[in-house]
Amino acid sequence: MSGPDPYAPQSGDGGYRVEAYDLALSYRVRTNRLEGTAVISAVALADLTTVVLDLVGLRATRARIGGAPARFSAAAGKLRVAAPRPIPAGETFEVEVAYAGAPAPRRSRWGAVGWEELTDGALVAGQPIGAPTWFPCNDRPDDRARMTMRITVDDGYAVAATGVPGAASRRGGRVTTTFTSSVPTATYLAAVHVGPYRTRTLPGSGAGVVPAVTVTAPPALAAAADRAFAAVPEMLEVFDGLFGPYPQETCSLVVTADELEIPLEAQGLAVFGMNHLVPAAQRLIAHELAHQWFGNSVGIAHWSDIWLNEGFACYAEWLWSEASGGRSADDCAHGHYTRLAAKPQDLLLTDPGPDDMFDDRVYKRGALTLHALRRVVGDATFFDLLRRWTAENRHSLASTDDFRAAVLVAGGPEAAELLSAWIDQPELPALP
Repeated sequence: MSGPDPYAPQSGDGGYRVEAYDLALSYRVRTNRLEGTAVISAVALADLTTVVLDLVGLRATRARIGGAPARFSAAAGKLRVAAPRPIPAGETFEVEVAYAGAPAPRRSRWGAVGWEELTDGALVAGQPIGAPTWFPCNDRPDDRARMTMRITVDDGYAVAATGVPGAASRRGGRVTTTFTSSVPTATYLAAVHVGPYRTRTLPGSGAGVVPAVTVTAPPALAAAADRAFAAVPEMLEVFDGLFGPYPQETCSLVVTADELEIPLEAQGLAVFGMNHLVPAAQRLIAHELAHQWFGNSVGIAHWSDIWLNEGFACYAEWLWSEASGGRSADDCAHGHYTRLAAKPQDLLLTDPGPDDMFDDRVYKRGALTLHALRRVVGDATFFDLLRRWTAENRHSLASTDDFRAAVLVAGGPEAAELLSAWIDQPELPALP
């Protein structure tokens, strides 16, 4: 692991690598009260006398390292836990933190991110630095870890979260569900959604190459959700052919009774607002599903490579349009090229800067880059490239330079030169 990410220098610590998070969470919807205990298993990458965690807006009440009580202090979004004895580089250690409070989003240059209280429930919008608003963590995209969460809520409420759900247990008017994720998960891709929900399996899923898709939604929105997500099994089948097998342990779609500005992906999961249950949102559904390959399985170590997440997911929107009988990807590309050409030509795709990392130009230029490659190398080579990309980098980290190397192998110097023209200079090249 390297030093802090230049786009989020306040987040994370490079002195250790997390192997697993074990979270016990108790949440009261009516009072927005969260109590938690986090057990973090990690490996020291340097000699440590203090373990530094990210924790925002919540108060730690107890800390232990290796089972021994540890002194701690908190300031500026950091929880510093003093090790009872020095931890040498290479040693595995365990930190336990008990904490509590009223979770709320944190303010950032990207808006409010993190745990958000809804009208009757809560959701997590963690990207890019929202995870510390609900659990202590090493909040950096290159530190992925296994996760176990035991989440307790009042009876009448249900939980959807990152990981495979186990059987729910009831005690004293409260319900506890355990979620286990054995795939490495970035902190920003961990999520919890709480509400007066019911969960059911989407008709048409769970057969052949299509995983079982669960839909968690308020009962009053169940019929609308079924209509909105009716094409999801076909989407997943199309993406299986284009990108390779579905890479996650779960495929969970959550619908809130609140309107949301945008849907948001998490590991094996995506959340939508009630306003997204309309035909016009089909492209957004395709986008979030595609992230399960691009971003959630093939991950990025640095935020400057965000186009590898968003450009690929945006191109999946155009591919689904083409496969489902809508506008062809070529037609979508020409339309967006015209609109992009009318915007300022001052964004470098390989380093858009923190203020512009979620700019629509990153999404659309990234998708156009892929379409330009497709036109130059042909469909057979292009989709073989995508399938090898997702297979060779499954549940691991990849960079723009890794993609350059893959393009050079697949398409030769001409394809590599075209890729460089699209990602290494701000001026918009001609579309092949």
